[in-house]
Amino acid sequence: MNKILSWNELKKAVVGAKAAGKKVVFTNGCFDMLHIGHIRYLRDAKALGDVLVIGLNSDKSVSKIKPGRPVNPQDHRAEILSSLEMVDYVTLFDEETPYELIKLLKPDIIVKGGDWRKEDIVGSDIAKETRSLPYVKGISTTKLIEKIKKL
Repeated sequence: MNKILSWNELKKAVVGAKAAGKKVVFTNGCFDMLHIGHIRYLRDAKALGDVLVIGLNSDKSVSKIKPGRPVNPQDHRAEILSSLEMVDYVTLFDEETPYELIKLLKPDIIVKGGDWRKEDIVGSDIAKETRSLPYVKGISTTKLIEKIKKL
C-alpha cells in the first residue's frame, strides 16, 4: 500500500476511514532530519486515534519558513515518514500552513508539538479536538544542524 498520496487520494482514504468509524489524527511539519523527538511525537499522535495523517511541508513551503532549508528533499522526507509503522498517510503541501489541507480533510484531531499553544495551532477551528503533545527539550533539527556545523 502506498502511503504517499495526493490530496484527492487522501480525501477518499479519510472519508473511508471515518465511514468505518475510525478516528483520524492530523499533524504537519517539515520533518527535515528525523530525530527522537519526531519519533516520540508521532507515536503519541498515533495513540490518539486510528489513522495518522502527516501534512508534509514541500521544499517550496520549507524554504519560505526556514531559510536555507530543507536539508533533505521532499521526496526523501516523504518516503522516510511513510516507512514508519505509526504513519498511515503522507501528503505534501506548498503553502506556509496546511489550513486548506485541513479544511479538505476535516480530521477529528489535530496535533502539534508542545512548543505550540493550542490556540495557535492552524486548523484548530476545523477539527473536533486540538492537542499539543509533549516536546522533547533540547532536541530539534535546527540544533542538530548547528551541532553538525561545529564538527
